[in-house]
Amino acid sequence: MSDFIKQLPALFGVMIGAFGSYVVVMRGDRARFRREHAARRQEQQLSAYTDYALTLKKTVTLHRRVAAHLGHDGYPHPLPPAEAAPLLVDAADARSAAGEGLLMLGSPDVVDAAHGWALSVMEVADLLRAPGCTADRWLAQIEKQRRAREKYYTAIRRAMGLPPGHSGRWQLSPAQPS
Repeated sequence: MSDFIKQLPALFGVMIGAFGSYVVVMRGDRARFRREHAARRQEQQLSAYTDYALTLKKTVTLHRRVAAHLGHDGYPHPLPPAEAAPLLVDAADARSAAGEGLLMLGSPDVVDAAHGWALSVMEVADLLRAPGCTADRWLAQIEKQRRAREKYYTAIRRAMGLPPGHSGRWQLSPAQPS
């Protein structure tokens, strides 16, 4: 038997080993790529969710400041409606832009919850402009908006596989006597 034929099993072994190594490396690279891609997507989703939430929060804060000016809310920095108007327009523009990112990257449940929160914020604005706005009606609408916000954050946590979070309801400590 020739020397080449004697070494043929070893050559086949080397070829099989090289092919096996190639398959293992390719599978590992593919799995790593999928993990990194999923992590990047989750970061982008969280950014879109956060951007949208911040734009709604800014709108709510501006409405609360106007309501404080009108005597319906205890927000510490009152703002006259005329001064708030251009700020509200800017906030609406930012919300519209952030909403596009939310629609592109958001899960259907999160987008639905975001829509519910946005509608409750629009109801806050409508009530503030209504002639029959009272402090009691105002507080009830703000509470409705807070519940919609909680639903939004709950939907985000569920979609992203995060544990339950804080409700965001901060209790102010009573004023200390002087």
